Amino acid sequence: MLRVGLSGGIGSGKSTVAGRLAEHGAVVVDADLLAREVVEPGTEGLAEIVEAFGADVLDASGALNRPALAARVFSDEAARATLNGITHPRIAARTAELIAAAPAEAIVVHDVPLLVENGLAPLYHLVVIVHADVEERVRRLVGRGLAEDDARRRVAAQADDEQRRRVADVWLDNSGTPDVVLSRVDELWADRLVPYEANVRLRRHRGTPPVVVPYDGTWPEQADRVVARLQAVAGGRAVEHIGSTAVPGLAAKDVLDLQLGVRSLEEAAELEDVLSDGGFPGLGLSEDTPRNPGDAPELWRKRLHVGGDPKRRVNLHVRVEDGPAWRWAIRFRDWLRADAAARAEYEALKLELAGRHRADGHSLDYADAKDPWMAAATARVEAFYRGGQAS
Repeated sequence: MLRVGLSGGIGSGKSTVAGRLAEHGAVVVDADLLAREVVEPGTEGLAEIVEAFGADVLDASGALNRPALAARVFSDEAARATLNGITHPRIAARTAELIAAAPAEAIVVHDVPLLVENGLAPLYHLVVIVHADVEERVRRLVGRGLAEDDARRRVAAQADDEQRRRVADVWLDNSGTPDVVLSRVDELWADRLVPYEANVRLRRHRGTPPVVVPYDGTWPEQADRVVARLQAVAGGRAVEHIGSTAVPGLAAKDVLDLQLGVRSLEEAAELEDVLSDGGFPGLGLSEDTPRNPGDAPELWRKRLHVGGDPKRRVNLHVRVEDGPAWRWAIRFRDWLRADAAARAEYEALKLELAGRHRADGHSLDYADAKDPWMAAATARVEAFYRGGQAS
């Protein structure tokens, strides 16, 4: 199933977005609701809270007095840790139970207020952040009955916009009227979430024409998000951002090339289902063009995966770490980063070939057409490294 992390600051309007996604058919798991569920009257969670903090955190009906408990833990780190130790494992267990009960083809939206603060972003196929300007968020909170000073303290206690942007695959601005953000949610559902879920479930891949675009300064940040996701899926294995999008200033196809390191191709095969379920459908065994004279072709074999997200294309090369193909990809990238003349030469070639293959529905012929230049560049790459310029 597709797992979507939904977050945003207090007062940003996450509930509006979650509600619309539920209308489309998403299975919404609301962390705030679960936090209340696990401490309802009669639960073990509430009993442990009373044991830890005393009966004065209950109201007259025997339910949890949330303002009283919040006053106890807000500025007391040890008390907050005690409370989290009681509630978090129960919330996690209930979350896992609800997700496990969802259909295999479900799009599960996990509404988590502290997704950014708790470093949870890599655990999802996609992260959606709902944003609203600080003053608008404060206005909404005051409208709900909070004092303005309290509202501002709560806003300030959470992650800031820069921290949220770093993990956001989708940024939904909800500073205006609800109809605007709801329209964007409708587009997100139809154009991204539904095809993404199908791509992952069906192990489906759609080729892309070779369209070369100017360098995008957000490519490294986008790659960082995908790398973190891959490392979470693949148990912390080494992942490198390679290819043209890893070279500042170089025009490229809007496709992130990454390589993931394994000890052997047998290990790569064992990872195929894990990576496919994690959002990177496998295309099977492939082979790079050997760049070292005399190398056996099998030394350049790899397993190829692609990103299932239709709005963020990824080519994932699963290679033997520190093998010849792994080293070549890094050396070629670093040479282009360091050599402005080579970079300009390569860019001109890419633009020419992209124009020639514009009508192709895939990039295979475009890649093949680049190969003679790549082969000729091998000696230049090696000379660069022999010159001691590699770090």
